[in-house]
Amino acid sequence: MRRMVAFGAVGVAAVFLAGTAFMVLQGDDDAYASCRSSQVAGGDIGGPFELVNGAGETVTDAEVITEPALIYFGYTSCPDVCPLDVDRNAAATEILEERGQSITPVFITVDPERDTPKVVGEFAEAMHPRMVGLTGSAAQVKAASQAYRTYYKLHPPQDGEYLVDHSTFSYLVMPDEGVVDFFRREVRPEEMADKIGCFLDQR
Repeated sequence: MRRMVAFGAVGVAAVFLAGTAFMVLQGDDDAYASCRSSQVAGGDIGGPFELVNGAGETVTDAEVITEPALIYFGYTSCPDVCPLDVDRNAAATEILEERGQSITPVFITVDPERDTPKVVGEFAEAMHPRMVGLTGSAAQVKAASQAYRTYYKLHPPQDGEYLVDHSTFSYLVMPDEGVVDFFRREVRPEEMADKIGCFLDQR
């Protein structure tokens, strides 16, 4: 992989998708109907958040999502899944850039104890120069996770280290519109870029 970096990876992670089945139901006037790969549930995925960026600044969702954004929840010490997924998102971002389209890739940690602003900032920058890394207090991270219906659970520490089970969806979020689609981890960069590009063309 292009920019794969090790950030304290330990063991083999067991990472699970969220137990909630996602569907975002859209009305008859859905401008993105031709682009949507899935029906996304209840229309209430996503929402306001207040987190801390790599510079240690408290930011809101409105300050982060100023253009279409691709949001992923994970943790920098993840030994396998997160680096691959985040790298995939960065690759899709680069493909879109080559096509003259722009999104903001966003990484939100579910492990704020270890993922300080400096750690998430360096992780995000290593993946893509425009990627935004976000952390916060345990309460702030939990609130953001609940807004996006993501799942995470810390394992008991062993020898001072621990793994975190977490969902692996990536969310396409439009400013002032919210989540319009999501991607499972088996979607490849080119396919993701094609699908996101369809949404961008409809704006």
